[in-house]
Amino acid sequence: MRAWEALSAGERSALLADPDTEVRRAAELQKCRRDARVTAELLRDPKSAAEALRRGLLDRAAAERCVAERTHLTSLAENPSLPADLVERLAVDPDEAVRLAVSLRPELDETRRMAIDFTAGDLDRGNGVCWVRDGLADPEVMRRAATSAHPLLQRAAARSPHLPPDLLRLLARVEDPVVENLLGIHHPDAPEEVLMRVFARLGGTFSAWMAETHPRFPREGLATRYANHPDGNYRRLAVRDPAATPELIERLSHDPVVWTRQAAARDPRLPFHRLCEALLVPELASSAGANPALPEDEMAAVLDRAGVPA
Repeated sequence: MRAWEALSAGERSALLADPDTEVRRAAELQKCRRDARVTAELLRDPKSAAEALRRGLLDRAAAERCVAERTHLTSLAENPSLPADLVERLAVDPDEAVRLAVSLRPELDETRRMAIDFTAGDLDRGNGVCWVRDGLADPEVMRRAATSAHPLLQRAAARSPHLPPDLLRLLARVEDPVVENLLGIHHPDAPEEVLMRVFARLGGTFSAWMAETHPRFPREGLATRYANHPDGNYRRLAVRDPAATPELIERLSHDPVVWTRQAAARDPRLPFHRLCEALLVPELASSAGANPALPEDEMAAVLDRAGVPA
């Protein structure tokens, strides 16, 4: 169904006549974008009404009725076929969620968009801005979203791995933690300073892990800066430094924080005697077993102790 636009007329007809109710409904929700009759039918089904209002082709009478009855107004505010005067009415609706939805409409210019009284949530990632999400590889869409002052458009644009250098630099300067998190997760050229800010702010979360494993995450100088840091998350970073000495790696393999010990146990600079010790320590055994410096005879010894037949 997600490839609806690429399907032949026969394939679409088959989905619209599918024996499974959910498949038929999903097909109708695709067709309703250009068919007001199908939209009207979907509006009579409580299971599909909200989505039909969000994406379906609406005639004016149906749109006016939904506004008057306040039917799924947040969904209606996103509808591409909503007449301009009804958009203006919803832009001053007493419901804050409705005004926010109107503020994200693609046809608004920046002046009109920012004149709407809306509030963006601190943690909202902009996932629901469909026209930006569908255009992550479209340079014009990315420029409109990234250069907007609307935080949800900036966040939606930060999900694109295709941002050109100037827009990447622009978003990297936005003082929005959500934008930084998304750049660190999605963009292959996210700046080092952004990745470090994400790591520093989020500690052991998924976003921090994505930042730390990013190809552009800094390495040089980390041992000098963080080997004696009071926070174990930062001491762990010292292992990433190519200049870290075997003595430092061994010291970190005894660190009070298990994540730091495990990072050191995986490092090929760990002295051999300590690597052998780590193989016998439950919380370090898996990391030590993955150490690329582990000799074959030691691997065989591990298998022998586990009773794995040769």
